[in-house]
Amino acid sequence: MDNNEMDLEYVEAEDDEDAGEEGMESDNEDETTRTEKPKEVYLPGKPLKEGEELVCDESAYIMLHQASTGAPCLSFDILPDELGAGREKFPLTAYMVAGTQAASAHVNNLIVMKMDNLHKTQESEEDDEDDEELEDDQDDNGDADERKKPRMTCALIKHQGCVNRIRARRLGDKVYAASWSELGRVNIWDLSRQLQALEDAQLLKQYEREVVNEAVRPAYTFSGHQQEGFAIDWSACADGVLATGDCKRDIHIWSPLEGGSWKVDQRPLVGHTASVEDLQWSPNEASVLASCSVDKTIRIWDCRAPPQKACMLTCDDAHQSDINVISWNDTKPFIVSGGDDGFLHIWDLRQFQTKKPIATFKHHTGPISTLEWNPNDATVFASAGDDDQIALWDLAVEKDTDQESTPNATGLEESEDELNKLPPQLLFIHQGQKEIKELHWHAQLPGVILSTAHSGFNVFRTISV
Repeated sequence: MDNNEMDLEYVEAEDDEDAGEEGMESDNEDETTRTEKPKEVYLPGKPLKEGEELVCDESAYIMLHQASTGAPCLSFDILPDELGAGREKFPLTAYMVAGTQAASAHVNNLIVMKMDNLHKTQESEEDDEDDEELEDDQDDNGDADERKKPRMTCALIKHQGCVNRIRARRLGDKVYAASWSELGRVNIWDLSRQLQALEDAQLLKQYEREVVNEAVRPAYTFSGHQQEGFAIDWSACADGVLATGDCKRDIHIWSPLEGGSWKVDQRPLVGHTASVEDLQWSPNEASVLASCSVDKTIRIWDCRAPPQKACMLTCDDAHQSDINVISWNDTKPFIVSGGDDGFLHIWDLRQFQTKKPIATFKHHTGPISTLEWNPNDATVFASAGDDDQIALWDLAVEKDTDQESTPNATGLEESEDELNKLPPQLLFIHQGQKEIKELHWHAQLPGVILSTAHSGFNVFRTISV
């Protein structure tokens, strides 16, 4: 399929007045007056006055870009690459795989993406010097602004049914993606061919011609779930081990076989009484798995035990309603959970049997749809929900009782009561996307977050993390 059929485009967020974040200006003056008036902090949910509009405060971002793929991609994952860890020198490059949720009359796709030439959008003296060098070279190499534009290259894989969720994992020298289909099947895809095509324009054209006549087939498909599902996770400790959970209540464990195939235990783990919404393998114990459910429970499993006895720990009524997402901290024994009640709970697994979270935050005004710990900072996590905002949190921050006013989410000093009511752990609020579904920190690009919503993708790094 030709990329143009997906209506692919890449737009820089600074050109979009709807792109927002914490510290947005309230704009109801003309340009001259606004430059003289101090910035006014906008908090989500605050009604705008007549004639006011929100303006993105670009100084709050080191980098902020937007991308669109035509059909919405409500799930994606970051693909590990071989460009090195801890990359902070701009421009940056990131690889992703996403799944579309197009109308039923259309064919859905997995989209393997390469985003590169991701430049800083926050200007500095160093950037000015770089721009001068670009201008000096533009006669030979084209316009300097064009050279700084981000690029997105895509290779498509036809997918039967909407993609409910997708997760990727590097196994040896290959990268695999597991996709949950609305048709009730889980597919595993070898992305080697698509990743190679992204690196060479001729290979990509050849790939596009070939897949028109012969669709890419999954490496393995499991049709044993009795209903569709959303929960899926690769083990970080055991190569090729996968867990999938469905909307009935069943969780199945996958084990890799030689030759790029898998064996799925047909006996589901016994415990949940309603839809399993999310799964997370322990980051350091190969047999331990966590799950959350519409039945309001969080369960910890030891998959070495028989399925009827695998549930080790259960926290009943962990939330007041459906629990949508959980994230297991890479280095600390913490799990963060988010539910339809809009609450965020932090659980210490050493105290899990007390059934009481060690911290609770109620900032979001709608159900929590996604959250994740920062893989490069154990006390920081991000959350997002139906209130169209992404919040960055740092558990290490404590309220300074000696100050009359505390730094709010914008990093500015404000004495207003409503700002002081914000939790001190709330570092930053990012806005501008509609119906946010998933976010992920990029493990190899410190501080960089990618997020997807009905309105498209955002790629950003804030001054806070």
